[in-house]
Amino acid sequence: MIDRVSQERRQRLGWRLRRLRRPPFLLLRRTTPLSWKWGWDRGTTIARYYVEQFLEQNRSAIRGRTLEVGELRYAAQYGADVDQADVIDVWPENPRATIIADLASADSVPSQTFDCFILVQTLQYIYDVRAAVRHVHRVMLPGGVVLCTLPAVSRIGEGHLDIECWRFTVASARALFGQVFGEDRIEVASLGNFAAGVAFLNGMAAEELSDRQLDTVDPFFPVLITVRAQR
Repeated sequence: MIDRVSQERRQRLGWRLRRLRRPPFLLLRRTTPLSWKWGWDRGTTIARYYVEQFLEQNRSAIRGRTLEVGELRYAAQYGADVDQADVIDVWPENPRATIIADLASADSVPSQTFDCFILVQTLQYIYDVRAAVRHVHRVMLPGGVVLCTLPAVSRIGEGHLDIECWRFTVASARALFGQVFGEDRIEVASLGNFAAGVAFLNGMAAEELSDRQLDTVDPFFPVLITVRAQR
């Protein structure tokens, strides 16, 4: 426990030192961001701040048999009553994956299997996003809940120039999920505002913004789109 506390203190100190070395008041002089890692090396990324806020508000839906992409992270952190947690990935090299499938052609995944699907920051990588959402709906049990987050604004990740396909709006997310789940079965919202969006693109961390700068919602400047869809 002591080692973990010491490690966290060293991490926070490292974040502060990076913020001091590359302060945000220099932004207007720059053509590159303060951080190439979305702010991970300065603290909590702004997108993840919103992702975790959304999942915290929907803890009660993370139960039963859950499915998550890439790794078992949020089911363990936010799950209310999880019986079994599965990880889906398109890459067979992932040792954490219990299901290998492309969401756009996931016929191998049995229908009506999951109570909750934590679908975080994933659909932007899938070109046939409509097919992916149809498969997401198919694998859910009746009454099951999908908790999805989508980027509205973000840099393209290193090595992702050929695989990132989309950015989303409330309107596109509502149409995408509403056509499959039904308009009355979905809740779509945006998180973020102008200040948060500028800070995120510049690689600032959530710790560098005030609560007002983070939590003010301006629908004209979304950073993240959230979707809660129930089968």
